[in-house]
Amino acid sequence: MINKVLFLLIIFSLALTGCIQTKSSTGTGAIDGGVFRSIDKGATWQQKVLIPTAGRPGNFSGANIMTWVMDPQDSQAIYYAGIGAGLFYTYDGANTWRKAGELGNNTIRAIGVDPFDKCTIFITIGNRVFKSDDCSRTWKQMYFDNQTKITINALALDHFNENHLYIGLSRGDLVKSLDAGESWQTVHRFNARIDKLLIDPDDSRVMYALVSKKGVFKSSDQGENWESFNDGLKEHKLGTAVKDLILFKDNPTMIFIATNLGIVRSSDAGETWEQIELIPAEKKTALNALAVNPKDTKEIFYVTNNTFFRSSDGGENWQTIKLNTSRAGRTLLINPNKPEIMYLGVRALPKK
Repeated sequence: MINKVLFLLIIFSLALTGCIQTKSSTGTGAIDGGVFRSIDKGATWQQKVLIPTAGRPGNFSGANIMTWVMDPQDSQAIYYAGIGAGLFYTYDGANTWRKAGELGNNTIRAIGVDPFDKCTIFITIGNRVFKSDDCSRTWKQMYFDNQTKITINALALDHFNENHLYIGLSRGDLVKSLDAGESWQTVHRFNARIDKLLIDPDDSRVMYALVSKKGVFKSSDQGENWESFNDGLKEHKLGTAVKDLILFKDNPTMIFIATNLGIVRSSDAGETWEQIELIPAEKKTALNALAVNPKDTKEIFYVTNNTFFRSSDGGENWQTIKLNTSRAGRTLLINPNKPEIMYLGVRALPKK
């Protein structure tokens, strides 16, 4: 009896620290959320949600991901936003986490880390933008939209000029600041929700916008003018429900785009496109997120609700790995310096 009690105490302790590898569940999945990390290119995953405290350790194992970002200067630093859970951040590659207490449990829709100063962070909550210049300790409001129902879903910081940043609104406005968020001006209107903004890692004049129901748009003049970038999606009949667009530093001609129906790749900056063949049985399963090894673009990874897929030969062959959580695989991050290290964010599936 004593041994049985001791065993149960050990298991309970491991669950609290986030060091136990959770299994799939048919229940509510109350503790199999948060962040999962792989150190072997997705072959195995371990939940990493520990929040050390002076007393009993905490965790955010019940969180559902909204968004996250890796510090462009430090691949060990990750900022995670949960739905109705606030902001969590790690400086040791997800081994331990802290919570930005001042932000409470608000839903943060976009995060950006200054590429020149890792302690300067921007986040969006509802129709507002906040800035911290002391590593998430305190926050100052930098933007407020007069329409309270508007949400700011996208945020991007210029890696060439730290004073330039962009936000994308749910009504389709692209708004730009030239003075680190002190003042703002609308530079374009897409008339549909902007879901994501990306700046070319080699040329910050080049930008991409992922626009709801309209697909991908490209600008070559810092957001002043835009053109459709959907030729590859139209050619291969992949629709415009874009999930991810992947760009590569020092490899500007290589681009990947994923929709919920599939993946296309261009090796000539979008002049021509080829579709990556997925496993036939999975073609009716929605693709949620894409990742590509920046050091070897033949290594491709994607995730659906319950399965992780990886290829080492450019998509010719795929290996499938069942996720060890009852929640849906929603987002992927890859460590650019050590691509064998990956992170998975999950979200609870709607109740049937």
